[in-house]
Amino acid sequence: MLDVLLANKLVKAVPPGAHLLFVGDVDQLPSVGAGEVLRDLLAAERLPRVQLTRVFRQAQRSGVVTNAHRINAGYLPVTQGLADFFLFAEDDPEQVADLVVDVVANRLPRRFGLDPVREVQVLCPMHRGPAGAGALNERLQAALTPAREGLPERRFGGRVYRVGDKVMQIRNNYDKGQAGVFNGSVGVLTALSLEDQELRVLLDEDEEVGYGFDELDELTHAYAVSIHRSQGSEYPCVVVPLVLGAWLMLQRNLLYTAVTRAKRIVVLVGSPRALAKAVRTQGAGRRYTALTERLLQPLTPGKVTKRGPLSGAAVLKLGTGWCSHGPRRYGG
Repeated sequence: MLDVLLANKLVKAVPPGAHLLFVGDVDQLPSVGAGEVLRDLLAAERLPRVQLTRVFRQAQRSGVVTNAHRINAGYLPVTQGLADFFLFAEDDPEQVADLVVDVVANRLPRRFGLDPVREVQVLCPMHRGPAGAGALNERLQAALTPAREGLPERRFGGRVYRVGDKVMQIRNNYDKGQAGVFNGSVGVLTALSLEDQELRVLLDEDEEVGYGFDELDELTHAYAVSIHRSQGSEYPCVVVPLVLGAWLMLQRNLLYTAVTRAKRIVVLVGSPRALAKAVRTQGAGRRYTALTERLLQPLTPGKVTKRGPLSGAAVLKLGTGWCSHGPRRYGG
């Protein structure tokens, strides 16, 4: 999601006379940075905007789409009788972790033919704990790319890298690849040379990038990632562990964001009580800014800057991007 500082730079870069169209989902997690730009823009009645709410017939056949709307409305998802949305109930966090590994490494590949590395993504509410992203990365690596005699590996920062590992870039590097490699880019480790002190990663964009062993602080394992880090991404299948140990993080917008990352299949693993807590908890509260009030102020002739925030028409669409809706219009 767009924060205030980035939105400010974006609007300043728009030339006079241009139209600026925002498309987003205000019900997902807010931006990491300050502000709540999309929600504030939608509240400014002087801006034309459209909210998409209707689910068409073809989307209603999808349990992922149907349950995303149920969760967003504060209702528990339907987990029985669907071919693409499942719940494996388990209360003990250690058992949840074991079950997640089994689902990813065995059940999903066997039933749906999914590649557990490239097509399945575990999304966690927290990094810590037995069912957090940190511990699950270690367990999933042991199940999917275990150590083998004669195959090279490199230990760095408490992690071991092996050929076949799923990894993620964790900060922007504009000098790598053809146009840079950016924070959140995911790939698979394809080669590792102890002699050359280098490993190579094939990114999801089908570009292979080399990393010296002194650059491994830019990478981390990505079998499991936090839901916050997954924003803006989508995956064929997502697996979401839900445990009571993540009590403070169990909120509706967090679960909604996780579910809407999936293109085909969602698997929830964990406590039904944790699921209920996430659905009924609306979030940590609003972020109070002055953006809406400033946008509603009348424009004074002679004081509008050449590249000011309202120099072009602003049209905002609120939707999810992963299913079809019918429009409900607001404003002019």
